[in-house]
Amino acid sequence: MTSQTNRNQIVFLDIETAAQHPNYDSLSERMQLLWNKKAALLSKYETGTADELYCKAGIYAEFGKIVCISVGYHEKQSSKLRIKSFFGHHEGNLLLSFVELLNKHFSSENDLLCAHNGKEFDFPYISRRLLVNKISLPRLLDISGKKPWEIKHLDTMELWKFGDYKHYTSLDLLTAIFDIPSPKQDIDGSQVNDVYWKTGNVKRIAEYCQNDVLAIAQVMNVYQGKDLWKEESIEMCELIEIY
Repeated sequence: MTSQTNRNQIVFLDIETAAQHPNYDSLSERMQLLWNKKAALLSKYETGTADELYCKAGIYAEFGKIVCISVGYHEKQSSKLRIKSFFGHHEGNLLLSFVELLNKHFSSENDLLCAHNGKEFDFPYISRRLLVNKISLPRLLDISGKKPWEIKHLDTMELWKFGDYKHYTSLDLLTAIFDIPSPKQDIDGSQVNDVYWKTGNVKRIAEYCQNDVLAIAQVMNVYQGKDLWKEESIEMCELIEIY
């Protein structure tokens, strides 16, 4: 990584998503027909009917919704990594809180967003759901008309590829090879939809999401040749439930 990146303020983030409805039967007739088409494409790689495959709907911004956004950033006054989460059932209010944070504290030319597989998932997913909820894109996500080098996005998975575009590496695997504690200590991403719709325990999802943000920040430290954040320098205490 360059010295320029070291001077920038990096906002690490991760999102957790779930299907917009508890099951296929809850969809309107029009959305069922549209999901049937999506499921037909999924059936090339997954087994099951459109009804059975609806558990995958949260992956797609057209059929899913964001139930948690966690962010982490270096608080220079205290020299700590501060991690906070916005979570809840009301996606619109959750996104408004997230956008307010970015617009108020992270809207300068030097600020960057960083996620694992963020360029293919987190950043476009958030942007699409902002449009659905009729919320203006914050500066860091508004990439319309920008040249590639003007987009302030970092992706820890892309950086690990070193130009090998067919290579996928999970965040969990990176933490393992770099001897960083695993973020998958309770649940993993494949379980979020069930936890959300079967238990309603969004706080549990937020705690998992925070662990991913910490892992992303630690991986970036390794990339930059820095020491890992120590436990006493990490504040993971702000879980903000949005109603």
